[in-house]
Amino acid sequence: MNRRIALTAAAAAAGAALAAPAAAAPARAAPSRPSFIETEDGAQLFWRSWGEGPPLVFCAAWAFSSDAWQYQMLPLSEAGFRCVAFDRRGHGRSSDVGGGYDYDRLADDLACVMNTLDLQAVTLVGHSMGAGEAVRYLTRHGAGRVARLVLVAPATPCPGHRPDNPDGAPPEAFAAVRAAVAKDFPGWLGGAASNGFLTADASPQLGNWIRDLALRTSLQAAIACNRTFTEADFRPEFPKITLPTLILQGDADLSTPLPLTGRKTVALIHGARLDVYPGAPHGLIFTHAERLNHDLAAFARS
Repeated sequence: MNRRIALTAAAAAAGAALAAPAAAAPARAAPSRPSFIETEDGAQLFWRSWGEGPPLVFCAAWAFSSDAWQYQMLPLSEAGFRCVAFDRRGHGRSSDVGGGYDYDRLADDLACVMNTLDLQAVTLVGHSMGAGEAVRYLTRHGAGRVARLVLVAPATPCPGHRPDNPDGAPPEAFAAVRAAVAKDFPGWLGGAASNGFLTADASPQLGNWIRDLALRTSLQAAIACNRTFTEADFRPEFPKITLPTLILQGDADLSTPLPLTGRKTVALIHGARLDVYPGAPHGLIFTHAERLNHDLAAFARS
């Protein structure tokens, strides 16, 4: 697959996640606490908190909600961490306020969650588009509440073609993805979006669940967020990141190909480390969950 087109498809396939198994433990937030946090512009953000201990905050990939992180949140909460995740505006159970899908506003939403819950010494984890939200939060709001940064299969630093980024995907390729999503989102999810997102041994039921999860995102939010992360350029921001940073990515990632994303990202963040998972696709948060969870726990305790 052409790397530029692969990055396009990924841009959109960026994110699948997975439902917790039937026996998954329920969220452990105190009963007296609300399940929603209100932002300054009136959006209601659904959030969940499992476990007690050092906090990990998870930012989901494009078109997915906090459900995407349950295969991380369940084992890590049982291993002594407090795991917090929320649904991006227009996604999952959060309200659809009809706008605010640029990275600045999304970073402000993350800040609202962090401030309301008064989280400190956080290990901040972002997958695909969520990696951009995490980085923009740090450059916009500072690192006062964050101790470490983890970027999983990031859609950074610059997905699109530019004169100084010649191997990025052309704008018309991203535009074609958005046109296909606007015409038939379910059909698109069942076709190009699913190619290479999982490993060959993944169950058909998992693929169906992934599509169902994405369809809980409003069409406006899906298209606007796609435009946000495919047009972003984080190269000027990365030198400002001074936190310990870990990048986790598979070498079989067709959505955000490793040479165009993870390897470029690690080169721009001082002291960052890149761990490559052989054979892992973009959806490594569940195809390689055991290794990923081990690496997250070790890094969060370092």
